[in-house]
Amino acid sequence: MAKLLQGNDLKQRAKDLGVDIQGDPRTQSSSGRTTSASDSELQRRVLEAERSVRESRLWFLAVLSAIASIVSALAAWWAMLKMR
Repeated sequence: MAKLLQGNDLKQRAKDLGVDIQGDPRTQSSSGRTTSASDSELQRRVLEAERSVRESRLWFLAVLSAIASIVSALAAWWAMLKMR
């Protein structure tokens, strides 16, 4: 398993994925100086975004596979009709 990102690398990865790096009001510091979520919260958000991207790609692959199966079945059916 890959090492979890931290600090600026984590924030950059979150930005690249389009993840909100701002902390919820309850996770921000009381002084208001820290306006980003904690590293653990950002790690959770980044992992969730990466999983979502991965699932989208797998869903697309599954749809392509189903279409290929349908085309193959139609080709086999067409070949059988031509042999008669």
